[in-house]
Amino acid sequence: METHQPVRLITFSQGKTGMKLTFTSYLQRLRRPGRLLRYSLLLLAALALTAGALATWILWDLPDVASLENRSTSLTIEVPDWQGAMHPFMVGPKNPRWTPLDSMPVELKWAVIVAEDANFYEHGGIDVPALKEAIKYDLKRKRLAHGASTITQQLAKNLFLSRDKAIRRKLREMVIAVRLERELTKGRILELYLNVVELGPLVYGMGHGARYHFDKPVHMLTPAEAAFLAAMLPGPRVAYNPETKAVKVRQRAARLLKLLELRQIITEDEIADALAQLDQLGG
Repeated sequence: METHQPVRLITFSQGKTGMKLTFTSYLQRLRRPGRLLRYSLLLLAALALTAGALATWILWDLPDVASLENRSTSLTIEVPDWQGAMHPFMVGPKNPRWTPLDSMPVELKWAVIVAEDANFYEHGGIDVPALKEAIKYDLKRKRLAHGASTITQQLAKNLFLSRDKAIRRKLREMVIAVRLERELTKGRILELYLNVVELGPLVYGMGHGARYHFDKPVHMLTPAEAAFLAAMLPGPRVAYNPETKAVKVRQRAARLLKLLELRQIITEDEIADALAQLDQLGG
């Protein structure tokens, strides 16, 4: 007389014991070497396809930054006015207000660094510790509030990307920043950045900013004036507008001057004079 082994089916009509046996049988089948290998390969293939699609989504049509190494290079970008309209803007020596880095006061260069990216000379385009803190801050508030953008990242955005806070734009900004650090010197990155920062209504670059706010060439800026311009950078339109928020700009400029003293960029006597001059700026 033939005997037949019962067939175990996956069903949800059995009791707790039956379901346990059925599920155990199913897991045993998955553990078979052949099936486990096939499932693992399928999973790896799916992950590879997902990673490839994500990389294409981020990296598609990224600009070539190597040409920026040549200091005679000029390129045209689009910049917004304070009504939102876009205008062409020349970055490079073909712009009559272009200012080489060597022509900018050391106090101006360091005021911008301590204001915008204190670890500028230590990172490779992305300040990882600052980024981690920014992510924690954003997750806590459930919004993109702090981006922890380095000077290099800001340059990437200003030259090549839009100014929205989309995730894809931020990822592309990071990739471009790493490429800029790989192709250019820190001095060249800083030079480009200082010539594209916004300092007023269609006022872009420190050369134009010095003329617009102080009616003098950038190389003649005092430490107080240099700190004042650097203090405006987070938001010259509203948050740090020197006409409507002069006190706020002066307070931030004073903090920057004290940081310059700590880095021994200016002396104790120079900071006293600069703090006294700050009271006359803005408004």
